[in-house]
Order: sequence, then structure tokens, then C-alpha cells
Amino acid sequence: MDAGPRAQLRRRDMAAAASGAGRCRLSKVGAGRRPPPARVRVAVRLRPFVDGTTEANDAPCVRGLDSCSLEIANWRNHQETLKYQFDAFYGERSSQQDIYAGSVQPILRHLLEGQNASVLAYGPTGAGKTHTMLGSPEQPGVIPRALMDLLQLTREEGAEGRPWSLSVTMSYLEIYQEKVLDLLDPASGDLVIREDCRGNILIPGLMQKPITSFADFERHFLPASRNRTVGATRLNQRSSRSHAVLLVKVDQRERFAPFRQREGKLYLIDLAGSEDNRRTGNKGLRLKESGAINTSLFVLGKVVDALNQGLPRVPYRDSKLTRLLQDSLGGSAHSILIANIAPERRFYLDTVTALNFAARSKEVINRPFTNESLQPHVLAPVKLSQRELLGPSEAKRARGSREEELGSSESPATPTSASQKLSPLQKLSSMDPAMLERLLSLDRLLGSQGSQGTPLLSTPRRERMVLMKTVEEKDLEIERLKMKQKELEAKVLAQEAADPKEKENCSPAMLRPLARRTVTVAKPLKKAVVMPLQLIQEQAASPNAEIHILKKRGRKRKLESLDASEQPEEKAEDCWELQISPELLAHGRQKILDLLNEGSARDLRSLQRIGQKKAQLIVGWRELHGPFSQVEDLERVEGLSGKQVESFLKANILGLAAGHRCGPP
Repeated sequence: MDAGPRAQLRRRDMAAAASGAGRCRLSKVGAGRRPPPARVRVAVRLRPFVDGTTEANDAPCVRGLDSCSLEIANWRNHQETLKYQFDAFYGERSSQQDIYAGSVQPILRHLLEGQNASVLAYGPTGAGKTHTMLGSPEQPGVIPRALMDLLQLTREEGAEGRPWSLSVTMSYLEIYQEKVLDLLDPASGDLVIREDCRGNILIPGLMQKPITSFADFERHFLPASRNRTVGATRLNQRSSRSHAVLLVKVDQRERFAPFRQREGKLYLIDLAGSEDNRRTGNKGLRLKESGAINTSLFVLGKVVDALNQGLPRVPYRDSKLTRLLQDSLGGSAHSILIANIAPERRFYLDTVTALNFAARSKEVINRPFTNESLQPHVLAPVKLSQRELLGPSEAKRARGSREEELGSSESPATPTSASQKLSPLQKLSSMDPAMLERLLSLDRLLGSQGSQGTPLLSTPRRERMVLMKTVEEKDLEIERLKMKQKELEAKVLAQEAADPKEKENCSPAMLRPLARRTVTVAKPLKKAVVMPLQLIQEQAASPNAEIHILKKRGRKRKLESLDASEQPEEKAEDCWELQISPELLAHGRQKILDLLNEGSARDLRSLQRIGQKKAQLIVGWRELHGPFSQVEDLERVEGLSGKQVESFLKANILGLAAGHRCGPP
């Protein structure tokens, strides 16, 4: 591509960036329209040679072609070069002002429109990332220049007489070994990263400092910068050992109706550089820090690749850094990536890696939108009368022609004011009064805006009117039915009072009320007890013994009727009941007593509910205190309660009376 078309392409891209705010604002006009895409813009900065090396001793491996492209030697073939093209390229002689004015300053205007923006400094260690972001007192970097211009913009836009009031707050944090640490409050410990219901990334517990001037910013930022973790390596005496993130929030509140509010966030991120431990000589803690830095940067590369390939899952959650950059890469922010590279040949591999990452990042597409909502004080509680809480539907019904036909006595119609407009919320008298007052206040405010106001609860006005009309028709229908019922009842009473003899001559069948369903009592469950065959044979052999285990008899049951004039019907029903003679019970108790006094521990274990432990307790008690006089003496044995003795008798008395063992042999 020659210089002419390339220059036209650059001018067209810069014009698109300058007009991006207008396009985003127009995207919010149409409901349901998707926000326009905004590609991540990439700028490459080539730092000059550091002290101790000269261009003559060490030839540079990178050379700039123009303001947007560069070339680097091909390590596979030294006769060839690799060419890269980006949104901007800044050579060794570029100043801090050139980088800020060319790439960073144009995106600050988006913050005043309620949109997010982010600036990332990427590159290997020793490439000049921190110098680009912070700079020095003589050459300020991106962060001080951006804060100075942003505070100036907020003062101009928030001046008296302007429609918006603006406020700015700042937060400063670092990600050190996958821990989010607050640099403004180092004692807060590791913080968590959350996501709200609207998809916004937030950090609960992160300290926010309000700033109104650049002096306020320096008073908070300079002490916090000294809390950042730095260390010395072979390549850099003050190497950043963590990723630093400066978060600046711009809150805007509209002074006039409809009292909207906007929030724009600016992320200024100084990433730690990727390190080759063979050249840096990291050991111990420095090696661990280097591993955490390289891991997070590797996940950052995976996120960029997943976004470019359109994969269904983007691994934002694999690292704290990518989780925090979710808005900046593939999210809702205007993003600028400044890739810092070194000219020395010993940094060749790191330079190629940084350029490849920058080339992939410029293909990432974001979709910025305006974060706008209504201010909370719009819903301030107001005092309402009882008529406002009940709604003006009664007054409207009194003026209707249908009420004249029904003859209902409604209160006279009163003129409705702007605060008494018909509203579906005023029908909800059962709601919490405080919440109802706030909703009615919002309803009256939106109603005062006319057709340009936002419909309440995102419901079209035509649908609201149709719904309210349907509710009114249903209410009138209910009232008509009630009045008709009252008329019929009055007519019947009048006929009975005027002709009492006719009532006496009426046949009983005419005066009998409607038959109702007879309610019957549920049938009880039939129960039977199966006894040993030997006992039944003995009962059959002895005709004088009247021992009946099961007896079947008929029982009459009354059918309950709700009609008092009818006699209750009786119905015979078969049922079973258990009858045991006293002789059988005495016989069983005697057998149990004999077994307790004469049986061994093994014989006692043959009884139901008696195990090895209880049998030993019974035998031991018998040896100490003598034989049992009655079966109830078992309660005196330590370890046996009254309930256990009672259940023991119920389980064994019938079986022993029949001459069979009830337990295991």
C-alpha cells in the first residue's frame, strides 16, 4: 500500500474515532437497537536505547516505516523483514504529549456521555510501560495528563447553568500474585471481583476518594503509588511485580426533568511485563512473582484469541486480570492498547511476541453503550390523601351513564388534578404505603412530561388504557350482578309478605330445599390377629372353655345427613374385634414368670425383645435378689424401663400361652 491511500485510511479511522461518541448517543434513541461496534485501537511505542548501549554497538531490530506501520527482522531469514500495521506508531523521538494527544485524549469525551473507556500499557519487562503511564515530573505520562484534562472537562460541563452536575471519584488497586489489593487502603486485604445483574464488573470494599482538582488527585495517588510492589532484576532496577489499575468514575446528574443520571468509568492499567527468567535471573520470591505475571498474561492472550475466533466461552474467569478487563476486551468500553517494545536485538523474541499480541488485539470488537438511569430522589415519598390511594375510578363511575341505570349511590365527581390522573398503580391499595407513595410520585412525574415522557414500567400508554378500561367494565358487571341479586331477593320477600296463605297451601315438595349429598363416615380398617394352630385346636377340644381370639360381629352405623327432616338411615357393617379371656392371659403370664425364674440366659434370649445383654442382666439380678414374684418385677432390674417391660409382655404373652416360642431358637 502506497503512502497516499494509507494516509487516507488513517484520516478516515481518526474521523471515525472522533465521531464515535455521536454514533453511540444515537444508538440509544431507537429502542432495541444494538450498540455500534468499536474496535480496540492499538498504538505501538518504540523506546530509545537505554544508557550503556548505543545504536552503533547494538543495531536496532525494529524500524518504523511511517506513522502507522513498522518492520522487524525475520529471525528465520535475515534477508527478509516482517511488517506490521497498527492505528499509530510512535518512534524513539516521540514525546509523552504525542502519545497522549494522538491516542488517549480523544476517548475522554466518551466519559461525559456515560460510556466506559480503558487504556492498557502492554509489553515485556524494561520496555517502558510505567514510564508511558506515569512518566516523570518533567515529562508527565498518560495518567496525570488524562486526569488533568478530565477534571477540566468536568468543571466546564458541571458549571452553574449547565444541565448536568458532575462528580469524580478515584480508586487504585494492584493485582499481585492473583490477589486484588487496595493501594489506597493496604490493610483491607484481598478483595473479590463481582458482577452485578447488568453485567458490570465491580469490587466490593474498594475505597473511593472524591477528587475535584488535580491537587486532590496527587494527594491520594502519590502515597498509594509507593504501596505498589516493585523489585530489582537484572533487566530493571524498579521492575513492577504487579498489575496496577487506576479506576476513575465520572457521575453525572441532571438538574432538570427527567432527572437522569449517567456513570462513566475510565480504566488506566499498567500491566506488569512478561519475563524470561533465564535473562532476569529471578529466584525465590521473584521467580514466584514472575510465574504469576506470565500466567495472567497467558490467560490474557487466550481471551483475545477466543474473542477473535468467536468461541462460545471466553476464559475471563481464569485470571483476576482478565476478569477485571472484561469490559475492556470484548465488553462495553472504548479501549486503547499501547504496546511498548525495545529496539535492542537481545529483546527480539519479546518484541515479536508483543507485536503479535498487539496485532491480534486490534481485531477485538467492543460495543460501548451509555449507562443511563433515573435518579433515586425522583422516587421521593410524598403524602397522599385517602382518595388518591383508592384511585379516582369511583368518581369517574359516578359520572357514567351505566351508574344511572343501576341507581348506585356514588360520591359526586370531583375535578381531577394532574396528581389524580388515572393510574393502574392507584388500584393497588394493598401495597406497602411507602412503596405506593414512591410509585405514584414517579407516575405523576412521568405523566407531567406528556407524550415525550417515558411510559411507566415500560408499558405503552395505549395498552395501559385498554387494561384500565377492561378493569372498569368488569367492576361495573360485578355491581350489576349484585344489584340484580338484591332486586330478586326483595321481590321474593314482597311476595311472601303479600300472600301468606298461598305459602301454607303449597305442597311440601315445593317448599322442600334442594337435596344435598349425604356425608358418610369413613370405614374403619379391619384388623385380625393370627394365633398358633395348636391353641385353636385346644379351644375346639374343650367345649367348656370360652376362649375366643377373634370374634366377628355386626355393627350398625348411622349415616349422617345434612337434611334434618329426614331420618338417619342405618346400615349393618361387618367388623372384627379381639377378645382374650382372663384365663389365657394368666396362663401366659405364669409361663413368662416360670421362664424368668428357671430359664438360663440362652432360654431368655428366645423371648421377644430380649437380647444377650438383657438376658445377662435378668440372670444377674435373680442371683442377687432371688426369684421373681411377679412379671412386673422386671422393672426393678437395672437397665429395664417400664415401657420396655410393657412391650415385652405384649410381644410374648400370647405366644407362651399357646405353648410356642416367640423368639429365635
